[in-house]
Amino acid sequence: MSDITAMAISAKKASIDMAVLASDVKNKALEMVGEALLSNKDKIIEANQKDLANAKEADLATPLLKRLKYDETKLADSVTGIRSLMGLEDPVGKVNLHTTLDDGLELYRITCPIGVIGVIFESRPDALVQIASLCLKSGNAVFLKGGSEAANTNRILADVISAAGIEAGLPEGWLNLLESREDVNGMLSLDKYIDLIIPRGSNQFVQYIMKNTQIPVMGHADGVCHTFIDRDCDPELALKVVIDAKTQYVSVCNATETILVDAPLKDTFLPKLLDTLKEKGVEFFGDDEVVAISGCEKAADWHHEYLDMKVSVKIVDGVMAACDHINEYGSGHTDAIITKNADTADIFTGRVDSGSVLVNCSTRFADGFRYGFGAEVGISTSKLHARGPVGLEGLVSYKYKLLGNGNIVGDYASGAKTFKHIRHNI
Repeated sequence: MSDITAMAISAKKASIDMAVLASDVKNKALEMVGEALLSNKDKIIEANQKDLANAKEADLATPLLKRLKYDETKLADSVTGIRSLMGLEDPVGKVNLHTTLDDGLELYRITCPIGVIGVIFESRPDALVQIASLCLKSGNAVFLKGGSEAANTNRILADVISAAGIEAGLPEGWLNLLESREDVNGMLSLDKYIDLIIPRGSNQFVQYIMKNTQIPVMGHADGVCHTFIDRDCDPELALKVVIDAKTQYVSVCNATETILVDAPLKDTFLPKLLDTLKEKGVEFFGDDEVVAISGCEKAADWHHEYLDMKVSVKIVDGVMAACDHINEYGSGHTDAIITKNADTADIFTGRVDSGSVLVNCSTRFADGFRYGFGAEVGISTSKLHARGPVGLEGLVSYKYKLLGNGNIVGDYASGAKTFKHIRHNI
């Protein structure tokens, strides 16, 4: 038996115990995890400094370096996220359906953990903390595989979080850290023990995961997010919002990568937008009209995730054209409209086929913590089970519990009894 198989068997066993943990035990564990992270602050930051030094020596791209950095501020943010998670309702054990099938025969649908979740993520150590905390609160055992560039940071974070959880009453094997590419390939074959895989990375990587496992996969391949500036916008508000959406933090999947400008704004708003992008250090690529106006390079691909101080700019004629462009070239992640026209906003939010559709605010709001989910395990562009930022509710499934008193199907098959099917309000 391989090491990864032994870990999976242990995790599966742990998941059964995790599923029935009391809410106060899980919240106490989260509290102890937060305290343990703070008390090990110096060791964690020292490990991250090693990773940063190695990454710079390996000439890692600037956006990835920004994601890799895990300093005192990011650690404090992680602990804040854990504490907010403690205040959220336990997602496990909630009754969301109650039907009386007949006298003495009561059907309930009750939320329960998914079981064992494998999460493969990029060079963001804060993602490890978020994912582990969400799995803890939702009663799931978890496999974690971060980028090799964050190996030192991930190792100490996983050790601290696992130990604190076990000390608080969680079962051995509830958290497992994978460190090699071979471990990932091994995990993909363990459909008997692992219930869900959530990959976070490039489109090519996510497609590879989907094609090489029988385990259900949930996630998104890329974040080609749009902001559409409608003809009926408030120009100052539009400029403020779209600059935040592009520049507030460029190396994340909810940053705007394409700005669509309504045609009537070509001679008024567009020049101001382009000048402001230049002032902020953003390089832009345009369609033929934008190239003619600004002299910039032509956009080579409208489905492009820059993750950098770069953006595509295109002129479209009205909200319908904007929706068509987004649905053709977007990734179903997050798209926004800036407008004062409520009818136009309704058209946009109804027709754009994305997990998050925003009106008059930055695409950067599409985030589990900002949505009040405590944190997120990732963003899903799937339409099954969970969509958009995946927080606690996306990490639970449900089971049916039927309570009877010697009831048999034969009575109903013969016509001696008939179902009442009385649905109760929850």
